[in-house]
Amino acid sequence: MTFTYVIEHMEEDEITPKSLPPWVELEYAHMIMLAGKNGRVEFTHLSHNSCSLLDTRLASINEPTAASYHVHTQSVMELLEKNNIPITRVCLLDPKAQTVLAPEDAKTFDHFLFGGILGDDPPRDRTSELRQLGFPSRHLGPMQMTTDTALGVTKRVVDDKVQLNAIPYVDYPTITFNAKESVEMPFRYIANGKEPVLPPGMRELLHEDLNKSVIF
Repeated sequence: MTFTYVIEHMEEDEITPKSLPPWVELEYAHMIMLAGKNGRVEFTHLSHNSCSLLDTRLASINEPTAASYHVHTQSVMELLEKNNIPITRVCLLDPKAQTVLAPEDAKTFDHFLFGGILGDDPPRDRTSELRQLGFPSRHLGPMQMTTDTALGVTKRVVDDKVQLNAIPYVDYPTITFNAKESVEMPFRYIANGKEPVLPPGMRELLHEDLNKSVIF
């Protein structure tokens, strides 16, 4: 069965030659790898400029296990209407949902909707804009996740049939660059051993941003 993961872009894109920040590009690129070769990722509500940039970035990924993807300027509601997909088949991943996501939800839903980018600290509850549209919803536990992590967790639950609490996590990991430089990430991540699963290139970007923030 093919599962579709829809990322409704919630950021205000700047009118600049490069409207998607580098960390957003890294997380979005990570999503098509986390979704797996049997998955599909739909990026919706992007500006025309961001569509072009993201499509170019994703097309450069040479990974046989990556999901298929499409980028859209249309909103998720426009995309669903165009393809005659009822909202009853779409599960909104919402921290305020009453029910936890479980493997059995794969029998009810084949589309899983995320608001991106939601990795705010503190959280700004931008999912509220999608909540008002009436989607059935599930949550992924009490901890704030980055959007790519939330997609990866969802894939493991509905596609790999792993219970949410059986997935290994690391909370608030400290990313150490050297003896004097480190940064704590205020989110929950899937764990690979004791290390968080980060998008390729994210560690280097964090280090670069840390150096930029040093005031002399």
